[in-house]
Amino acid sequence: MLEHADKNRNVIFETLTGSGTRYAIVQRYLPEIVSAGDCRVILVDGEPVPFALQRIPDAADHRGNLAAGARAQSRPLNDRDRWLCSLIGPSLAAAGMIFVGLDVIGDYVTEINVTSPTGIRELDKKHGVDIGGMLVNAISRKLET
Repeated sequence: MLEHADKNRNVIFETLTGSGTRYAIVQRYLPEIVSAGDCRVILVDGEPVPFALQRIPDAADHRGNLAAGARAQSRPLNDRDRWLCSLIGPSLAAAGMIFVGLDVIGDYVTEINVTSPTGIRELDKKHGVDIGGMLVNAISRKLET
């Protein structure tokens, strides 16, 4: 996290970008991360699982990352989550993305994770869903066509 007036800002950007020879991805700080954490919304073949894994950061860190000490909670999807999924899900499914995790902070999607969307064990255990079964069914449908 970098404050706008941070005196090390220039050296941080120079280091991250190799003095402008590489790209770096940055995002605006979303203060909702502190109070509500980030939510992982799982999509299976473009359709959202009805619950989100909410990751609340530890007081010593701003990242909603379980490996960094965040605690896991879950909640039903809200209207905003469903709206975001309705916009993003069909394009992901059309591109062949069968198992995807959207990370949402506040009202914003901050990441679309297509390589390692974790959180299914926590959601299965808490809510009795079978996300792995949903995924196998989606793959089976694709193989039948």
